[in-house]
Amino acid sequence: MTTAINMTNAVIECILSRSAAKYYDPAAALSDDQIRELVRIGTSAPTSFHMQNWRFIAVRTAAAKAKLSPIAWSQPAIADAAVTFIIVGQLADASVIPERLAPLVAAGVMPAAMVPEWENPARDLYQDYPQRQRDEAVRTGTFGAAAMIYAARSLGLGSTPMIGFDAEAVHREFGLAANEVPVMLLSVGVERPGNWAQKPRLPVADVLDLV
Repeated sequence: MTTAINMTNAVIECILSRSAAKYYDPAAALSDDQIRELVRIGTSAPTSFHMQNWRFIAVRTAAAKAKLSPIAWSQPAIADAAVTFIIVGQLADASVIPERLAPLVAAGVMPAAMVPEWENPARDLYQDYPQRQRDEAVRTGTFGAAAMIYAARSLGLGSTPMIGFDAEAVHREFGLAANEVPVMLLSVGVERPGNWAQKPRLPVADVLDLV
């Protein structure tokens, strides 16, 4: 059975109309509750074995922006947008899985006996493989950031994901732990006129193989 995609669907329209914002209204702020809500939505994104191996640092004060800007190529969005999130991924660590699954067990969603069935394969997958641990940190942070990007769009806000920063300096200046990776920066705020519409993409035929 083939199901047609409804191109008037609000979620799809949000995705298709999003573009990275260049210009923000520097006078427009987001409340801490609005920032918390964006992160709450971000943490609904999937994570491997439900590890939830991420953290979000909301750079919103003038002092924090002044600290981040010079180690992030002085990109204007950091100063002008209401907030720039440092999206932090944590190295995959199977030992956190029982704690992360405990609420599901307590709610009767998952039998307690099933927890090792998640923890043990995750340990085999990650424990002796540092590159896999880091790859998972980057994947997790990216999933969370993507959810926040589209949530911001749906709320009428612009966003700009950025990889232009000194990772070691961000790690040091913002107190990241040894097991944490700064995956990207994500500025969010009220746009001002002049931002481009979404740029054309490669044709689907150039990027899709049906096998």
